[in-house]
Amino acid sequence: MAVYFISGIDTDAGKSVVTGVIARTLLKQGVKVITQKFIQTGCTGISEDILKHRELMGVEPYEEDKDGTTCPYVMTYPASPHLAAEIDGVTIDLERIERATEKLASRYDVVLLEGAGGLYVPVTRKYLTIDYIQEHKYPLILVASSKLGSINHALMSLELCRLRGIEVRYVVYNDFPNDSELIKNDSITIIRQYLQEHFPACRLLELPVLDERNKEAELRI
Repeated sequence: MAVYFISGIDTDAGKSVVTGVIARTLLKQGVKVITQKFIQTGCTGISEDILKHRELMGVEPYEEDKDGTTCPYVMTYPASPHLAAEIDGVTIDLERIERATEKLASRYDVVLLEGAGGLYVPVTRKYLTIDYIQEHKYPLILVASSKLGSINHALMSLELCRLRGIEVRYVVYNDFPNDSELIKNDSITIIRQYLQEHFPACRLLELPVLDERNKEAELRI
């Protein structure tokens, strides 16, 4: 089963956009792909990130979206999963998420599982997102952004993966908001140097800002 976990160097790094663009790219290549959201907070009904994926893919919501398979937990409060669950009175069952992933993997060639926030976001008071990735041995797609501070966040995230023995398959540098070409180019150079030393099999990809010129941009994985 081909399952990739997609996480960010922090919140709002662009995970949902990157997930949707990768899914769109694979669809155009004839791959049967679906996206899944690990846990969604701050909304009701169908996961807003799943809906963003579908919009970028150019498809209507799937039946698996409507029955909750692509996002087993949707909680109302916009906070870390552990706190949102406590506020909503929900007990997060990680096996429920795993069963949903296995169900999707039995129907599709590729499952893109988008996390909530960064690697060290708590799922419960005693369990972190990175614990789940490590436990399930999912190859990771790490999303970095062009925001100031991204070098620090990116290298720390990669170092944690190295220490945990997590395979980092791709790092996607999200150009948004692209406030400085100097910062962007230097950040990409430093991240690439780190990958060459510690993750030589990992590919570094760049996602341009999705404006009218680049709205159909693809990421080839």
